[in-house]
Amino acid sequence: MVNCSFCGKKIERGSGKMVVKNSGKIFYFCSSKCEKNLLKLKRAPKKLS
Repeated sequence: MVNCSFCGKKIERGSGKMVVKNSGKIFYFCSSKCEKNLLKLKRAPKKLS
């Protein structure tokens, strides 16, 4: 299991999406909402306690 790069939620094996940028950095996303917030809208992930 890996964690979502935006919200930190655990992603079960076989679900979610992995994105590799040209720089070689790997991002894992649990939903398209997290993906769009980080990549398209360029929002910084907020850590909630």
